[in-house]
Amino acid sequence: MSLNVAVQMDHVSTITIKGDSTFALCLEAQARGHTLFHYTPERLSLRDNRVTAWVETMELTEEQGRHFTLGPQERVDLSTMDVVLLRQDPPFDMNYITSTHLLERIHPKTLVVNDPAAVRNAPEKIFVTEFPDLMPDTLITKDPREVAAFRAEFGEIVMKPLYGNGGAGVFHITKEDRNMSAFLETFALLFREPFVVQRYLKDVRKGDKRIILVDGEYAGAINRVPSDTDARSNMHVGGRAEATELTAREREICERIGPYLKERGLIFVGIDVIGDYLTEINVTSPTGIREVKRFGGADIAALVWDAIETRRG
Repeated sequence: MSLNVAVQMDHVSTITIKGDSTFALCLEAQARGHTLFHYTPERLSLRDNRVTAWVETMELTEEQGRHFTLGPQERVDLSTMDVVLLRQDPPFDMNYITSTHLLERIHPKTLVVNDPAAVRNAPEKIFVTEFPDLMPDTLITKDPREVAAFRAEFGEIVMKPLYGNGGAGVFHITKEDRNMSAFLETFALLFREPFVVQRYLKDVRKGDKRIILVDGEYAGAINRVPSDTDARSNMHVGGRAEATELTAREREICERIGPYLKERGLIFVGIDVIGDYLTEINVTSPTGIREVKRFGGADIAALVWDAIETRRG
């Protein structure tokens, strides 16, 4: 089976291939004989109910800085593609949401991974609230009174933007911290949307586990341990990756949410677990493929393409 695969992504020249899951997915597609077409989100257009993009053929090699070759641009109707990988990085903003509306016009005749309507309706920090018994105590609000009451109840809290990513804007606020009012004022100025307030989980010092599910099934995991000087475990802010195994609780979490992911067409998903609690369900542009394989885990890119090819079958 040879497929024409369009990849909607941040420009390939900007990625760091060592840890990039999109690059891993594209390398696997190339190895299977699929033809890759590269484009960035601003090249999407809709006219007369036809979704088009200016694309280039893309060939990849495992050498940073010389990792891609692009052909000349051509305008194509994306409904003529077999698969579109929706892989640009967040933020999950109106530009991202618009992309999902456009790509929904061609799905499922052209298989969009992940399903664009499901992506639009499942922002990471809201989708997780569908499983309240699996997650820590959480508040979504812009009301300072609600935040104050939540902090009074739990003492230590974490505040973060509702549509943030990569650990940006995540703050650990202790019971004694006198900056609460300043944090709230700053968040209100920076973000029009509500923000997320969660009970602080001390187990985060042991790691924030990224668990990857493919078509609703557990595929691999990596533990991300924060540095001594940061409350965040994201690797680009100094977190350390380490090999890990699933606990019984984490398997329970996967078994609970897996059927929902499969039903919604969310083929490649990364969930975050701290201690016994599910904190996020990442569906926009999940990461972790290369780290899992580097530490001896499954070849998740191959599992994703197995699932895609089965659906295109």
